[in-house]
Amino acid sequence: MKTTISLIFMFFSLITVAQTATEKDEELLKQLIVDSFQDILSDNKKEKLGDYYTGDFVLLENGEVWDLEVIKGYMAQAAAMDNLPVRINSFSFIDIKIYGDAAWLAYHNTARYEMDEQVLGRMTWLESANAVRTATGWKLELLHSTIVAMEEEEE
Repeated sequence: MKTTISLIFMFFSLITVAQTATEKDEELLKQLIVDSFQDILSDNKKEKLGDYYTGDFVLLENGEVWDLEVIKGYMAQAAAMDNLPVRINSFSFIDIKIYGDAAWLAYHNTARYEMDEQVLGRMTWLESANAVRTATGWKLELLHSTIVAMEEEEE
Protein backbone atom coordinates (compact mmCIF):
# COMPACT_ATOMS: atom_id res chain seq x y z
CA MET A 1 0.00 0.00 0.00
CA LYS A 2 2.81 2.43 0.89
CA THR A 3 4.46 1.68 -2.46
CA THR A 4 1.25 2.41 -4.36
CA ILE A 5 0.75 5.70 -2.51
CA SER A 6 4.39 6.65 -3.13
CA LEU A 7 4.05 5.90 -6.84
CA ILE A 8 0.86 7.94 -7.10
CA PHE A 9 2.53 10.84 -5.27
CA MET A 10 5.57 10.64 -7.58
CA PHE A 11 3.32 10.55 -10.65
CA PHE A 12 1.41 13.67 -9.60
CA SER A 13 4.66 15.42 -8.64
CA LEU A 14 6.07 14.77 -12.12
CA ILE A 15 2.91 16.11 -13.73
CA THR A 16 3.10 19.25 -11.59
CA VAL A 17 6.78 19.81 -12.46
CA ALA A 18 6.08 19.32 -16.19
CA GLN A 19 3.09 21.67 -16.08
CA THR A 20 5.13 24.32 -14.25
CA ALA A 21 7.94 24.05 -16.82
CA THR A 22 5.43 24.39 -19.67
CA GLU A 23 3.81 27.44 -18.07
CA LYS A 24 7.25 29.02 -17.59
CA ASP A 25 8.13 28.36 -21.25
CA GLU A 26 4.79 29.83 -22.37
CA GLU A 27 5.54 33.02 -20.45
CA LEU A 28 9.07 33.15 -21.88
CA LEU A 29 7.67 32.74 -25.41
CA LYS A 30 5.10 35.49 -24.89
CA GLN A 31 7.83 37.76 -23.55
CA LEU A 32 10.01 36.89 -26.56
CA ILE A 33 7.29 38.21 -28.87
CA VAL A 34 6.61 41.34 -26.80
CA ASP A 35 10.30 42.21 -26.31
CA SER A 36 11.30 41.50 -29.91
CA PHE A 37 8.63 43.82 -31.29
CA GLN A 38 9.51 46.51 -28.77
CA ASP A 39 13.26 46.38 -29.27
CA ILE A 40 13.30 45.83 -33.03
CA LEU A 41 10.22 47.50 -34.50
CA SER A 42 9.48 50.16 -31.88
CA ASP A 43 12.95 51.08 -30.58
CA ASN A 44 14.91 50.11 -33.75
CA LYS A 45 17.69 48.38 -31.80
CA LYS A 46 19.59 46.65 -34.62
CA GLU A 47 22.07 45.17 -32.14
CA LYS A 48 19.24 43.11 -30.59
CA LEU A 49 18.41 41.09 -33.72
CA GLY A 50 20.56 38.16 -32.56
CA ASP A 51 18.88 38.18 -29.16
CA TYR A 52 15.51 37.35 -30.70
CA TYR A 53 16.11 35.78 -34.12
CA THR A 54 18.02 32.73 -35.31
CA GLY A 55 20.62 33.32 -38.03
CA ASP A 56 18.27 31.89 -40.67
CA PHE A 57 15.19 33.82 -39.46
CA VAL A 58 12.47 34.53 -42.04
CA LEU A 59 9.50 36.88 -41.79
CA LEU A 60 6.59 36.26 -44.17
CA GLU A 61 5.13 39.75 -44.17
CA ASN A 62 1.84 40.03 -46.02
CA GLY A 63 3.06 38.19 -49.12
CA GLU A 64 6.71 39.23 -48.95
CA VAL A 65 9.73 37.26 -47.70
CA TRP A 66 12.00 39.21 -45.36
CA ASP A 67 15.28 37.74 -44.16
CA LEU A 68 17.66 39.41 -41.71
CA GLU A 69 19.23 41.55 -44.44
CA VAL A 70 15.85 42.93 -45.50
CA ILE A 71 14.98 43.64 -41.86
CA LYS A 72 18.32 45.44 -41.36
CA GLY A 73 17.57 47.56 -44.43
CA TYR A 74 14.12 48.41 -43.09
CA MET A 75 15.66 49.38 -39.76
CA ALA A 76 18.30 51.55 -41.47
CA GLN A 77 15.56 53.40 -43.38
CA ALA A 78 13.63 53.97 -40.15
CA ALA A 79 16.77 55.22 -38.38
CA ALA A 80 17.37 57.76 -41.17
CA MET A 81 13.88 59.28 -40.85
CA ASP A 82 13.23 62.46 -38.89
CA ASN A 83 10.19 62.61 -36.63
CA LEU A 84 9.42 58.91 -36.72
CA PRO A 85 6.10 58.15 -34.98
CA VAL A 86 6.17 56.16 -31.75
CA ARG A 87 4.95 52.59 -32.21
CA ILE A 88 3.04 51.10 -29.26
CA ASN A 89 2.49 47.34 -29.51
CA SER A 90 -0.16 45.18 -27.91
CA PHE A 91 -0.75 41.45 -28.23
CA SER A 92 -3.58 39.02 -27.68
CA PHE A 93 -2.29 35.45 -27.63
CA ILE A 94 -4.52 32.81 -29.16
CA ASP A 95 -2.52 29.65 -28.54
CA ILE A 96 0.96 28.35 -27.77
CA LYS A 97 2.14 24.79 -28.40
CA ILE A 98 5.48 23.50 -27.16
CA TYR A 99 7.08 20.36 -28.56
CA GLY A 100 10.34 19.81 -26.68
CA ASP A 101 12.76 22.43 -28.01
CA ALA A 102 10.35 23.82 -30.61
CA ALA A 103 7.22 25.91 -30.22
CA TRP A 104 4.62 27.76 -32.24
CA LEU A 105 2.49 30.70 -31.23
CA ALA A 106 -0.61 32.32 -32.71
CA TYR A 107 -1.62 35.84 -31.71
CA HIS A 108 -3.13 39.15 -32.72
CA ASN A 109 -0.66 42.04 -32.92
CA THR A 110 -1.81 45.65 -32.83
CA ALA A 111 0.44 48.66 -33.35
CA ARG A 112 -0.75 52.14 -32.49
CA TYR A 113 1.28 54.98 -33.98
CA GLU A 114 1.53 58.28 -32.11
CA MET A 115 3.34 61.56 -32.54
CA ASP A 116 3.19 64.49 -30.15
CA GLU A 117 0.57 62.64 -28.06
CA GLN A 118 -1.72 62.36 -31.08
CA VAL A 119 -2.76 58.94 -32.46
CA LEU A 120 -1.87 58.84 -36.15
CA GLY A 121 -3.19 55.38 -36.89
CA ARG A 122 -3.44 51.77 -35.96
CA MET A 123 -2.68 48.48 -37.69
CA THR A 124 -3.61 44.95 -36.68
CA TRP A 125 -2.12 41.67 -37.85
CA LEU A 126 -2.92 38.02 -37.31
CA GLU A 127 0.44 36.35 -36.77
CA SER A 128 2.06 33.03 -36.08
CA ALA A 129 5.60 32.32 -34.98
CA ASN A 130 7.91 29.34 -34.75
CA ALA A 131 10.54 29.42 -32.02
CA VAL A 132 13.39 27.12 -31.05
CA ARG A 133 15.12 26.69 -27.74
CA THR A 134 18.81 27.60 -27.99
CA ALA A 135 21.68 27.62 -25.50
CA THR A 136 20.77 31.25 -24.72
CA GLY A 137 16.99 30.78 -24.57
CA TRP A 138 14.06 30.82 -26.99
CA LYS A 139 14.59 32.49 -30.39
CA LEU A 140 12.28 33.09 -33.31
CA GLU A 141 13.06 31.33 -36.57
CA LEU A 142 9.87 32.21 -38.46
CA LEU A 143 7.14 34.84 -38.24
CA HIS A 144 4.11 34.85 -40.52
CA SER A 145 2.10 38.05 -40.56
CA THR A 146 -1.18 38.95 -42.28
CA ILE A 147 -2.78 42.38 -42.04
CA VAL A 148 -6.32 42.28 -40.66
CA ALA A 149 -8.63 44.60 -42.58
CA MET A 150 -10.36 47.21 -40.44
CA GLU A 151 -13.84 45.88 -41.25
CA GLU A 152 -12.76 42.38 -40.13
CA GLU A 153 -11.22 43.84 -36.98
CA GLU A 154 -14.37 45.71 -35.99
CA GLU A 155 -16.70 42.70 -36.27
